[in-house]
Amino acid sequence: MSFADLLAEDRRLAMLLLLDQSPASTANDSILHSALPEIGHRCSRDQVRGDLAWLAEQGLIGLEAMVGGRVMVASLTAHGADVAAGRSLVPGVKRPSPG
Repeated sequence: MSFADLLAEDRRLAMLLLLDQSPASTANDSILHSALPEIGHRCSRDQVRGDLAWLAEQGLIGLEAMVGGRVMVASLTAHGADVAAGRSLVPGVKRPSPG
């Protein structure tokens, strides 16, 4: 596995964890893009949107385009919450550390 793959897996987990901590388990791509550097992930808005699309394809989040597609709103699904908590595993998303 490449370093880029490891970063992507960790970034996707971080997004799920951020959504799990958000009010109503929902956040837009701008908020996630702003929060990720605070936990060690400097990435482009395109990377955030690409990861959100990937997470939606896996059924871990719901994703809705708003304001003519300029804003993407992500909502954590029950399966996504299970992955964030380490109760389920999905290849491509890092498993959270115990505790």
